Amino acid sequence: MAEFVIYPAIDLRGGQCVRLYQGDYARETVYGDPVEAALRWQEQGAQWLHVVDLDGAKAGHPVNVDVIGRIVQHVSIPIQVGGGLRREEDVELLFERGVRRVILGTAAIENPELVKRVLKRYGGRHVAIGLDAKDGYVATWGWLNQSQVRTEELARELAAHGAETFIFTDISRDGTLTGPNVTAIRALAETGVGEIIASGGVSRLDDLKRLQQLSGSGVGGVIVGKALYSGAFTLREALAIVGSGEDAADSQERRGAR
Repeated sequence: MAEFVIYPAIDLRGGQCVRLYQGDYARETVYGDPVEAALRWQEQGAQWLHVVDLDGAKAGHPVNVDVIGRIVQHVSIPIQVGGGLRREEDVELLFERGVRRVILGTAAIENPELVKRVLKRYGGRHVAIGLDAKDGYVATWGWLNQSQVRTEELARELAAHGAETFIFTDISRDGTLTGPNVTAIRALAETGVGEIIASGGVSRLDDLKRLQQLSGSGVGGVIVGKALYSGAFTLREALAIVGSGEDAADSQERRGAR
């Protein structure tokens, strides 16, 4: 089975690590210093970090650049960053700060020529396409606006221009702990556009196993946020499940016995 990566999420707003419910800026939980969170996930074995500049997504340009730079300075694992990247110079700025991979979402709808230039300049391994979907259509501007472009249509178009990595988020599941939209994730993976990183709704270890079972179809990882911050399971437990093939129910039962 192909390697399956768990990406702990660090969402930035006002310089703090936060989580939103279904992308609603009015329904926010604050979890404190993002650098401390990054160090905690690294210490627990994270291979990557997923960072989103929520202020940037809403403003249309990066806002928490200094915080992102501090995270990069304090950890040794690679970081992917999205949120407000709508200009080539903003992408360049993040790469200069040491970010390994950038995520372009709104720009893929509003300025596809920019995305194509960035893909050509940096390559598909360093530029991911954020497919934030609601009812099958891509949403933009920090999920505040919904386009009329279908998720799979956009993925196919950008794959033809060198995109290799796609981060699929079902907005209706994000921050809800109701389970990932496996049906939609599988459908996108089966288009063969590239590696799919799933996001939204993960609430238990069994969710991770269900997604890992799609690795042969092109699902290469999952972003986990609220489940880790709320203590539904630990990152170490999650990594053990996807790394060992251990049954999730057995792991939960052992955890309850501790």
